[in-house]
Amino acid sequence: MTTTTAAQKRAEAKARYDAFLASCPSRKLLDRISDKWVTLILCALGGDGSQPGSDGPGEPRPMRYSALARRLAGVSQKMLTQTLRSLERDGLLTRTVTPTVPVTVTYELTDLGLSLHQMVRAMRTWAETHMDDVLANRAAHDADVA
Repeated sequence: MTTTTAAQKRAEAKARYDAFLASCPSRKLLDRISDKWVTLILCALGGDGSQPGSDGPGEPRPMRYSALARRLAGVSQKMLTQTLRSLERDGLLTRTVTPTVPVTVTYELTDLGLSLHQMVRAMRTWAETHMDDVLANRAAHDADVA
């Protein structure tokens, strides 16, 4: 029986989670967290312009399902429900049911979700800031190709 040093164990763990390898489970996680609805849910729960007319980031806050549905224009009930369930399963948000009439369900980011929110907030900001540049480049490219 061979012994494994701490450095060897770290190297093995790093190799197991190399997203460039086809068998790496982190690929599925990257696929999930790069979804537009995940990004928008994390931003909404993270307080990024969650209030109509808000310009900047606010404080993370719990939101009810109906408030999320209103905030995420175009999301279907099925897609919102599936995405919230997957985020809860991954430990990125918590779902709290309050026994009122009717039942109140709220969603809130966990510490893990808040750490991911920092990343997706930067991507959302970049997309909103550079959209005009991207559109101009697309138009120029399409004109060259045609």
